[in-house]
This record gives sequence, structure tokens and C-alpha cells, in this order.
Amino acid sequence: MKKLNFLVSLTNNDNDYQQEQAAAAEKAARRLGVGVKIIHASNDAQAQSEQLLHYVQDSAVAKPDAIMFEPAGGTAFPQVARAAAAAGIGWCVLNHDADYILELRRLYKVPVFAISSDHEEIGKIQGQQFEALLPNGGSILYIEGPANSTAAKARTAGMNRTKPGNIQVKSMKANWTEESSHKAVSSWLRLRTSQESHIDLVGAQDDSMAIGARKAFSEIPEGERARWLKIPITGCDGMPKTGQAWVKSGLLAATIFIPPNTDLAIEMFVEAFKGAQLPERKITNAESVPSVSDLAALGRKAKSAKV
Repeated sequence: MKKLNFLVSLTNNDNDYQQEQAAAAEKAARRLGVGVKIIHASNDAQAQSEQLLHYVQDSAVAKPDAIMFEPAGGTAFPQVARAAAAAGIGWCVLNHDADYILELRRLYKVPVFAISSDHEEIGKIQGQQFEALLPNGGSILYIEGPANSTAAKARTAGMNRTKPGNIQVKSMKANWTEESSHKAVSSWLRLRTSQESHIDLVGAQDDSMAIGARKAFSEIPEGERARWLKIPITGCDGMPKTGQAWVKSGLLAATIFIPPNTDLAIEMFVEAFKGAQLPERKITNAESVPSVSDLAALGRKAKSAKV
């Protein structure tokens, strides 16, 4: 069999999870003896669509055997997917819902599938973390991903299903990067309403946005800075060198480990090109770091200390 070559399209290269996605793809490619090219969309869905079409339709470039991509916007590019499948290119959607997959699997012989964590379950874990850290209830500043992100919507829905009623949520949106969160939180902090707000915890839908919030707190004038920096902050993604390391160092109170899936996508494509039958959708599991029970023990300890 000829050497397989894969294209990996990621949303950006500023987010620690996306960086880990790239690293996982490169590691899997070396291990499996396949070629991989990684491109980034700079959080621009239109640019990502054009990039993918370039590799599907431009006769001047070598066509990949398969494409795996994490959508930068609210769509999984159904027209691009059909063009790729028609051109004999395999197609994998990462961390996003795509309702066209079954249709493409019926129409074309190339492997087409999706891999994702259960984002609603991730939100449920985060809601459980909030309950554990705030046993008496309280107010949370919740930093969501962009409005057009299905992952962000599912995480919010899951969080609202498990957080107790005595926890109130103030939401704002950022774009999965530290810079976007820093900008959003800094703008909010300049409002009079923020000065009148009592925030007991900050929850972000990814670790880079959590750190962006902490950076914004560190820039508050000295008189109020210490109070804001004492507020526990949680995130998601839990990469070993970032989120998990930040929990160990105390920068974050908790995170959720969400395994990268580009390596799994490459493994599945390799098996498919050998003749294996693949599922339409593969779900990976996330877990709380630390465990929810350990967080609950910390929450009870903090509660006792205040009595």
C-alpha cells in the first residue's frame, strides 16, 4: 500500500488544546509511517472553508488521502465535505456535530466519520465542579466559547443541568483563546456593574480562556487586585503541560481533561484504508482534574474555615 498522507485543519494555533491536537497528529503520523500536513484557520470559518477547498479542488496541489478538521465556526462545511468525498478523499469531523455523515457514507466509498468528546457531559462535569467548590452556593462568572460553536452550546447546556439552583451564573463569550478572554473580562471589569458584583468563582469553557481571565484580574488596580486573584478559576481541556500543570501550581482550581483526538482519527483512517469498517461516530471520555470528590472535600474544608 502506498504511503498515506493526511491533512489536519485546526481552528487556530493560539489555544493549548489546538496545539496539543497538532502535536498528537504529528506523533501518530511518525508512529504509523504516514504523512501529515497541519494548517490553521485563525478562527476564521470562511478562511478554513477556502483552505480545505484548495486541497480538494486545486489540481496544482497533491490531494491528501483524507482530511480531518475541527470547524472554526458553526458549520461543518457540508458542501466541502461532499466535494472531498466525491474526489475520493476521506473526511473526519472533530469535536462538532455533522448531520451529513451518514448520507456521505451511503453515497461514497471513502471513510467518513466524526470523533468528539461528549460536550454536554463536559458541561455536566463542570457543573458538578461548581457545586463541589461552592457548597453554600454563590455567583459564577462563566466564560463561554463563541456563540456559533456547538461545543460551547452543549457545554453550557450540560453545566446548567448539574449546577445547583443556589449558584447564579453571569455569562460572557470569548473565542477559545487567552487573548479573547482577557479582552472580554477586562472590558467587563471596567463596567460599574462588575464593581458591584460579588463573584465567588470563575468557570471557563477552556483553560486558555481561564488564564485570560486571571491575567485580566492581575491588571486590576492594587487596592482590589488581591480580592479578585483569590477567586477560584476553573477551565477545560486539561492538557498535561498547561491545564493540569496550572492546577498543580494553583493558578486554576480545577480543569477537565479532554483527550486530543487527531491521533485517533489518523489511526482510524489507517485502519479504514486497510479495509476496516469504521463507526459513524466515535466518542471519547473526559474526566475532572482533580476528581469531583476531591474538589468536594476541598469545598467542605473551605466552608469549615469560614465558620
